[in-house]
Amino acid sequence: MDPLTYIKDAIITGKYEPGKRLTEESLAKELNISRTPIREAIKQLESDGLITPLKRGVIVRNFTKKDIQQIYDLRALLESYAAGQAAYYRNDMDVQKMIGANIKYGEIIDLQAGKPGISRVYEIVKVNQEFHEAILKASRNEHLRFHISKVVVVPLVFRSFYWYDTNEMKRSLEVHKTILQAIQNRESERAKIAMQEHIYLGRDHVLKHLDDIKEELSKGETYD
Repeated sequence: MDPLTYIKDAIITGKYEPGKRLTEESLAKELNISRTPIREAIKQLESDGLITPLKRGVIVRNFTKKDIQQIYDLRALLESYAAGQAAYYRNDMDVQKMIGANIKYGEIIDLQAGKPGISRVYEIVKVNQEFHEAILKASRNEHLRFHISKVVVVPLVFRSFYWYDTNEMKRSLEVHKTILQAIQNRESERAKIAMQEHIYLGRDHVLKHLDDIKEELSKGETYD
């Protein structure tokens, strides 16, 4: 596994908890590689907003309630606009990609019972990203892609899905279907409203379980 993927996964899953200090030396020793690829990985993780630089080393970013609210407010604004644009510009291939992602989403839900384990959460996050990526591509706006990439903070998405039970997963899938139908029918305003609600539901779920997350991390537990 390359160092960027390793460090990013460790942050996402809570192995490197918010506030943890990381250095090139310690990471190079842990991965048994030189410091050069570690340095490049750290630069990318800073750009992704997952770590914060110190005078020496970096710390894993801690997300406050205000951070979460602001991040999801921006996501709701940008992704709802993308959904509305997708309703105008989508083609049949775009729609098929959205349908395919939703089919996979439903299959993952059927395979899991209760709260999913870490490997299942990874699958869910990946399929969810496929759905949102298909919408973004259908919007035909590369500027949106750049800005959305800055506010889709994967650890927050991961936390949201980690705390979903099967019924909540199914409700999320139903919202996906509503968004898809609106895009397929070229109903721009309906697509925007449905996407906005979808993003806010994710925000509320992260905020609801924020204290649970902090309690787990304070005990040195990770999402598994």
